[in-house]
Amino acid sequence: MAEFSVRVSTGDAIGAGTWNKIAVSIVGTRGETPPLRLDHPGKEFSAGTVEDFQVESPQDVGPVLLLRVHKAPLLLSAPVGAVARDAWFCRWIQLSQPRGAPLRFPCYQWLEGAESLALRAGAAKVSWADDHPILRQQRQEELQARQDSYQEALWEDWENRGPGMPPPAGSALLRKRKEKKKKGMALTRASRGLPFPLPCWKTYSPGWPRCLDEKSVKDLDLNIKYSVKKNSCFYLKVGSAFTELKLKGLLDRKGLWKSLNEMRMMLNFRMTPAAEYVVKHWQEDAFFASQFLNGLNPVLIRRCRHLPENFPVTDDMVAPMLGPGTSLQAELERGSLFLVDHGILSSVHTNVVNGKPQFSAAPMTLLYQRPGGGPLLPLAIQLSQSPGPDSPIFLPSDNKWDWLLAKTWVRNAEFSVHEAVTHLLHAHLLPEVFTMATLRQLPQCHPLFKLLIPHTRYTLHINTLARELLIAPGQVVDRSTGIGVRGFSELIQRNMQQLSYSVLCLPEDIRARGVEDIPNYYYRDDGLKIWGAVESFVSEIIHIYYPSDTAVQDDPELQAWVREIFSEGFLGRKSSGVPSALETREALVQYVTMVIFNSSAKHYAVSAGQFDSCIWMPNLPPTMQLPPPTSKGQTRPEGFLATLPPVNATCDIIIALWLLSQEPGDRRPLGTYPDEHFTEEAPRRSIAAFQNRLAQISREIRERNQGLELPYTYLDPPLIENSVSI
Repeated sequence: MAEFSVRVSTGDAIGAGTWNKIAVSIVGTRGETPPLRLDHPGKEFSAGTVEDFQVESPQDVGPVLLLRVHKAPLLLSAPVGAVARDAWFCRWIQLSQPRGAPLRFPCYQWLEGAESLALRAGAAKVSWADDHPILRQQRQEELQARQDSYQEALWEDWENRGPGMPPPAGSALLRKRKEKKKKGMALTRASRGLPFPLPCWKTYSPGWPRCLDEKSVKDLDLNIKYSVKKNSCFYLKVGSAFTELKLKGLLDRKGLWKSLNEMRMMLNFRMTPAAEYVVKHWQEDAFFASQFLNGLNPVLIRRCRHLPENFPVTDDMVAPMLGPGTSLQAELERGSLFLVDHGILSSVHTNVVNGKPQFSAAPMTLLYQRPGGGPLLPLAIQLSQSPGPDSPIFLPSDNKWDWLLAKTWVRNAEFSVHEAVTHLLHAHLLPEVFTMATLRQLPQCHPLFKLLIPHTRYTLHINTLARELLIAPGQVVDRSTGIGVRGFSELIQRNMQQLSYSVLCLPEDIRARGVEDIPNYYYRDDGLKIWGAVESFVSEIIHIYYPSDTAVQDDPELQAWVREIFSEGFLGRKSSGVPSALETREALVQYVTMVIFNSSAKHYAVSAGQFDSCIWMPNLPPTMQLPPPTSKGQTRPEGFLATLPPVNATCDIIIALWLLSQEPGDRRPLGTYPDEHFTEEAPRRSIAAFQNRLAQISREIRERNQGLELPYTYLDPPLIENSVSI
């Protein structure tokens, strides 16, 4: 007879408690106890509680290896329904014996219905470090269960194709499983000993990274769904924004804006200080140029050493801006010229909005940084990739409305490239791949799982929701943007063909674009600080668990994770430079840093400013209703207004980008880890050091921002979410 003290922590989220029965089985080196009910007088397992229980084992199981948690309805005969499914969020369970230190078993997940779940003590273990057959077996069974689930999805896919196709491997087993499902006897995720959901891949659109095979958020496992709090806040925001614009009669107006003044009066919707700055300064050349550095899409600008052949800017054109004593060639050699090329938009599909064809351009913008200081300024804009009489080069010396319209076409191109490529592809679809591979290929005890799981929170939910409500045919992108879903898809396909690993690694990307020393580039300055903090943190964790490069090479789970990201996310394209295997600790540190940075800081930097940039629609028009000008001197105020998006499309996009710019409650800022997956002292010290470094970076950013007319806040660590969750 052996006595154990069991301490159980229940989550504090809405609905985290349960009325179901909870029991534990203790697995040791010499055997396993029967289920031991956790019971005391009164209600157990209420939300936010930490409770102590005493249990007695009829046998001595030896040193403890695993803890099995069993959850069952109060009434064994209860039908499958609300009572049977009563979910419980278990944070952790601690097991104590009269002798020896307590063992903490992290859980941090929901259990639904009648489930059993195997938990390991909190120490992280790489596969070759598991020193007992039972632990090795549990590890193999967990990964095998994930593969079984994947095969089950393949079987269902095969059945849907009809006769004539060979069944997938393991089909006899899978047929039995499907028969059990029909009888209400399906094995649940957790009863197979599998923590966390079982995501399967699908191709949403050819040439895109593959994604989660679910059609609706209502079908998602509780562990990857929004919490009740976050979901409620999200839809309250939707409702309030929709109601305000509906009451103003804007969502149903398909016509043009009457004037810029009408726009200014009507779009005073949830104005932020940054948005108010945009309204005041949107026509200024310095502000136009600054948005390439610190605006919504600060990743395209690059130093220009040689003018593209299809952008024939001449000395005479730019002499008024460059001033005396210099030339275009001299400034190219000096490195003071920069280029933003939206060539990816060439011949892209254009949309129809309100029954009217829309238009797109593929502009090139030349910018000048005066040596010795001063703001970055635009020198020349060409609105196509094909120079000629019908594609004039617009200049600051042109008349006001010609020049303003040319800049507005560039801002429209920024909208399309940002939303399709920088935001959707780089900051949503790729983090979804990282999330999927983490859940499928890394067991819960793996140090990389523990390191990465906070950076996957809610990513599958928000991306599934986006496929439902934003990028599905007929939804927001189709209703209100100039290139529609088909155009978005073309841009993603094109970028996937040229995407390189260096683009995803900020220090390499900055060097490749030649923008190491351009002044007032706060995205670069703050981003490199955060990259460095993440890299230092990741390096410490990696060196705790991987003593050598050989240890990296010999970790099959790590290699399977990297291989799956390469094949499913980057579609096996070797020319991308994305690794399909990792050979050294240094390479592993860079790779994991890339995953965390793009799933947190990069996403926030290109997402949080969407509303600030778009609430004054001429600064970021989602579509253009007239074709790009083919000559100068023709633009008038009424023509400028006629080119801008219609009222309803403007407001449709404003609602969407307002929602996507702010976290709707239930936040976890970068470096905040309330779910304590690591229990050892060494990684906990590394987490504390990481948090201290982020706090220091935030202080530096806020001190700098005090001296800025327009503070740059999009990489302030307390504002950055740990994961892609909105």
